[in-house]
Amino acid sequence: AAQPGSYQALSAQAAREPAAFWGPLARDTLVWDTPYHTVWDCDFSSGKIGWFLGGRLNVSVNCLDQHVQKSPESVALIWERDEPGTEVRITYRELLETTCRLANTLKRHGVCRGDRVAIYMPVSPLAVAAMLACARIGAVHTVVFAGFSAESLAGRINDAKCKVVITFNQGIRGGRVVELKKIVDEAVKYCPTVQHVLVAHRTENKVHMGDLDIPLEQEMAKEDAVCTPESMGSEDMLFMLYTSGSTGMPKGLVHTQAGYLLYAALTHRLVFDYRPGDIFGCVADIGWITGHSYVVYGPLCNGATSVLFESTPVYPDAGRYWETVQRLKINQFYGAPTAVRLLLKYGDAWVRKYDRSSLRTLGSVGEPINLEAWEWLHNVVGDSRCTLVDTWWQTETGGICIAPRPSEEGAEILPGMAMRPFFGIIPVLMDEQGNVVEGGDVSGALCLSQAWPGMARTIYGDHQRFLDTYFKAYPGYYFTGDGAHRTEGGYYQITGRMDDVINISGHRLGTAEIEDAMANHPAVPETAVIGYPHDIKGEAAFAFIVLRDNAGDSDVVVNELRLAVATKIAKYAVPDEILVVKRLPKTRSGKVMRRLLKKIITGGAQDLGDITTLEDPSVIREILSAYQKYKDKRAAAH
Repeated sequence: AAQPGSYQALSAQAAREPAAFWGPLARDTLVWDTPYHTVWDCDFSSGKIGWFLGGRLNVSVNCLDQHVQKSPESVALIWERDEPGTEVRITYRELLETTCRLANTLKRHGVCRGDRVAIYMPVSPLAVAAMLACARIGAVHTVVFAGFSAESLAGRINDAKCKVVITFNQGIRGGRVVELKKIVDEAVKYCPTVQHVLVAHRTENKVHMGDLDIPLEQEMAKEDAVCTPESMGSEDMLFMLYTSGSTGMPKGLVHTQAGYLLYAALTHRLVFDYRPGDIFGCVADIGWITGHSYVVYGPLCNGATSVLFESTPVYPDAGRYWETVQRLKINQFYGAPTAVRLLLKYGDAWVRKYDRSSLRTLGSVGEPINLEAWEWLHNVVGDSRCTLVDTWWQTETGGICIAPRPSEEGAEILPGMAMRPFFGIIPVLMDEQGNVVEGGDVSGALCLSQAWPGMARTIYGDHQRFLDTYFKAYPGYYFTGDGAHRTEGGYYQITGRMDDVINISGHRLGTAEIEDAMANHPAVPETAVIGYPHDIKGEAAFAFIVLRDNAGDSDVVVNELRLAVATKIAKYAVPDEILVVKRLPKTRSGKVMRRLLKKIITGGAQDLGDITTLEDPSVIREILSAYQKYKDKRAAAH
């Protein structure tokens, strides 16, 4: 029998009696204005999800005020700025004052409870204060990654109908200046709902200030450092975050107050073995869910010291992460496999140069980590003495769902595997017929059979799409979009996306989005984009394009397409390879068979599988020959 309070016992309780498991945790972990009357009311068959109903609270009070009351001078944030050795420490008291001034500034400029605010800022204390200021007054933030193009930014602002945009004059990353304000200027031309743009200053450089623009620090200086928090219902919206789907239009996933915060705080504490006084170093950007949950909300709710990393892994050199670990005495380091693969190529000397003895836990996030990267992180960075947690979760899940910890004390960790479901996460593998696959050493579509507090509640403005995307394929279950393998020991290994979504350097991107960006080119009637393995990025995009007869110079068109993707989405979305073909392989009903394109470029053309539905099999020889010429031409150029 499982010992009371053991991992086994807690897992069983969370699965069998969610109310008994989550109820006391919510009561004791969070600061409530009004207690909840119902722990959960969820039904996956209708897509209904509700947690801690009747309860009221304010997320910023949980992240700031409660700690200011206990120890105002403890450090909330260490801003690791782009230039090494120029870090800035911000106490909980200072962060609360900054948040309140910003909240009062938003209120003065017409932002009310329920209004949406876009935040287009790199990782910085002011960006964190902007998120918390929205939470304080009951506004809804949508943080847009500061690497997105003006067109991507405008699309998100318009979908969310944002009233205000908060940005910086410029950003600084890897020694380079990023013209954030110019990008915002370009975007808001097409955003009729935007009434004000609040502009903070990261550099001394002057930028154009127009009719909508308001200098943020000057306005904040006029405001009171106290702002009464709004009391929010557990299921009121806290934030929206856009993520890519398998169709072109990004979807605004909605996270709510109490359940999200509880789940972020609990996973932060238990997966990373966070203890009071630790320096928690998550190097993710706040534009992604990882930055929301494990740079801002989880650590701050737990009263931790959270590192904000503004730079890149290779600035000024490939030792940057480890120099930062030594200087700030970081205890938990959480980053992406793509950075690990990049640094591994620079060799071990850059790691060994610095003292990493403060590290206890290493974490990996964003995509499945390959064995070589796992072993390097564990053996070289962690000196084979740190716990390494490979964490699987999604924007949709709000927090970590499968990871090697928590577990029984000292339980085994297998390389490159997420392994153990968190409390209340019940994975199920499904076969193609929609039947549950039982037992060990089996694979299938990864579904979750029971609701958990951190999960997204809807897609903003399109609940039907939410139901169709996540609950339709396997009725009664949440479908993750990922495939997984369950070992004989009952552990889970994520095998990757099952839909037309690829993962470039940890950025999730629908291939349809890239196709849409290229399809507007007048010379390009048809495109197909697939992902293929890449030794640093994990996956990269490969585009097949069909040109019109009168298209002219194909090299010119290809360069225009690269520019179009960078402009419409972001630089990281630009395909590494673009191959011009006469036609695409299609079924008789006109569907492009991307599976075959993938086989061709990954060397699997000998085994194409079932091609009975292919309209004209000779297209395969055509594309193979075009691809061979393309490779020969490239080899000659090198």
